[in-house]
Amino acid sequence: MTTNTNTKKLFIKTWGCQMNVYDSNRMADVLAPLGYKPVNAPEGADMIILNTCHIREKATDKVFSELGRLRTHMESKKAEGGRTLMAVAGCVAQAEGDFIMERAPYVDMVFGPQTYHELPQMVMKATGERVVNTEMPTQSKFDHLPQENDNQGVTAFLSVQEGCDKFCTFCVVPYTRGTEFSRSVNEIIEESKVLVKAGAREITLLGQNVNAYHGTGKDGKTHKLGSLIAQLAEIDGLECIRYLTSHPRDMEQELIDAHRDIPKLMPFMHLPIQSGSDNILKAMNRKHKADKYRDIIADVKKARPDIAMSSDFIVGFPGETDQDFEDTLQIVRDVTYAFAYSFKYSPRPGTPAANMQGQIHENVKKERLQRLQTLLNEQQIAFNQGCVGKIMPVLFDRKGSRDGQLHGRTPYNQSIHVEAPENKYGNLYKVMVRDGQANSLTGELAE
Repeated sequence: MTTNTNTKKLFIKTWGCQMNVYDSNRMADVLAPLGYKPVNAPEGADMIILNTCHIREKATDKVFSELGRLRTHMESKKAEGGRTLMAVAGCVAQAEGDFIMERAPYVDMVFGPQTYHELPQMVMKATGERVVNTEMPTQSKFDHLPQENDNQGVTAFLSVQEGCDKFCTFCVVPYTRGTEFSRSVNEIIEESKVLVKAGAREITLLGQNVNAYHGTGKDGKTHKLGSLIAQLAEIDGLECIRYLTSHPRDMEQELIDAHRDIPKLMPFMHLPIQSGSDNILKAMNRKHKADKYRDIIADVKKARPDIAMSSDFIVGFPGETDQDFEDTLQIVRDVTYAFAYSFKYSPRPGTPAANMQGQIHENVKKERLQRLQTLLNEQQIAFNQGCVGKIMPVLFDRKGSRDGQLHGRTPYNQSIHVEAPENKYGNLYKVMVRDGQANSLTGELAE
């Protein structure tokens, strides 16, 4: 495709998971040949894309609220004789595309997460008509994407697996992202090399169920995530490897062993359980029990004793009794987490749980969430304070809010602020942790 030298402003607002962040970056790559250049604000933009997430509560309402706010920029652009293409992408678009077009007639394009490689064609079509594209093509979108651009930072996201076959009763992902798909090993390695050449020192592998990865290798055999990580670790210049998000049903010994054997793989694992009650896990269709989760954690900690665990929790799922909730508190006490996400259950249209009997009163959900978060926060603070005095490698990936300060992440995924000169940015240095707060650490250079 011929590059358009007439620069146009592209503003993308991203909600939700790291997969959406990756998708937004790739949308910008796809649109670059048409002359679109990303900007940090919507003012004067020639195209605005809202890359949406359907996981959180009232996701659709938030999209319409943002559309209403952004409409003023469209009208301002029109008054100057120009035009702003307005697009809604991502999981809300996939689930409710026709409703968006009906309720917001000023939206030009609606497209799902499996179609953004078709953006150039959609943009051209949108000059004359409104576009809705929520197909789930059988051919992978990754086959049609351009090479990563060269303005990547020192940390990068890389999608290796997409979609979900688990059909948890509370979740919309199988309906918005499609069935599980894994990219080939060679494709991932080549993209990783491009990212490293562009300056990335840390890569986070992404997937809705990333440990369900089963990509084909050059040998024609199927490789799982542990094998993929081992091959990525051979890339010169790549210092740190992370991955998100795992499912207990897909946790295999090979991946556990990778945490023991591969120094570049960070000692951090996000393994959502959602509930500690077997009754609720069954109602959620998680297809594992709480003790099985405990066994996995025990195996992981045996292989890598210093590993930090994080998780996701939903409280107030339909039918949750006081004892079910106590079981959740107990598994938190048994595992101990360095960090965790926790939410009140909220129904998602089209999911089985939305129609279940025994919906929990909002006040009960609020009280349970507060108790759970108090326990999780105590564990997070204890973990952070337990790091005080330790020396650990930190990749400085952001400049601080003031001169002489850099930010980075520890091997355990904690945010840390360090007094350090700007020339240390983008490199890995040993840091002495001096203080541990609830949400971050402070430290100083140890070398």
